[in-house]
Amino acid sequence: MSSRLSIWLAAMRPRTLPAAIVPVAVGTACVAVVGRVAWLPALAALAGSIAIQIGTNFANDVFDAERGADGPDRIGPTRAVSAGLITAAAMKRAMIFAFAIAAAFGLYLATIGGWPIVVVGILSIISGIAYTGGPYPLGYHGLGDVFVMVFFGLVAVCGTAFVQLGHVPGLAALAALPVGALATAILVVNNLRDRTTDTRAGKRTLAVRFGRRGALVEYIALLAIAYAVPAALAFCHPWAAVPLVTAPLAIARVRALVGATTGPEFNACLASTAKLMMLHGVLFAAGLALS
Repeated sequence: MSSRLSIWLAAMRPRTLPAAIVPVAVGTACVAVVGRVAWLPALAALAGSIAIQIGTNFANDVFDAERGADGPDRIGPTRAVSAGLITAAAMKRAMIFAFAIAAAFGLYLATIGGWPIVVVGILSIISGIAYTGGPYPLGYHGLGDVFVMVFFGLVAVCGTAFVQLGHVPGLAALAALPVGALATAILVVNNLRDRTTDTRAGKRTLAVRFGRRGALVEYIALLAIAYAVPAALAFCHPWAAVPLVTAPLAIARVRALVGATTGPEFNACLASTAKLMMLHGVLFAAGLALS
């Protein structure tokens, strides 16, 4: 039983969860700056965000396996369906269950935020599935980076603010940029690591289209955005600059990725980028709230 549970926990990809947690924290911090935090909607947004992230991870696991992207020569962490640890049917049921949980929290939030939340929720779930599934999988056509920037940046941060305030403050739109940038940086590491197997499977990520150099440039640009926005916001909200103390860690992440050549090295870069997002996001949220 414990080994079975560990397989499912691994399939949830815990290292990717900062991409679901940080946007809600930053969005709520923006609410604290301009209004009053509504904790029940904030917590519901957090639970829904995590459920969508897990559902998306389950979808990626099963659809990548079916499309041949996760073969025996994969250098990343073991994927449950391709490794035969979980059947495709079971993974699809788990995916549906995760999205159903997200929808349940979304229905509650819709009673507060109205039809815009319904639209956002439906699009988020469809995009989570369409990332690697459906007739036009986003990740296979180089649109995965755009998907992450939009849904784990702008939509998640601004949506969190909207359900608490009834509108989206300009601060939330700006604060969403570093959040989306760091979430996308996690994906860049993943795609750079999987370039060989993705090429074979016809998965045309940006790392496949533009090569290693292009992926490294994108990674550096995303981290630059993550630090430029808090620095700019500091002119109006001085404490927003708190995340800048993590800049040395970001530089170390860049150096590590530039030198990475093996699976374990890329996996370590992915984990450290996720940790950077969490640390940066917590400090950014705290700094905004203090403002």
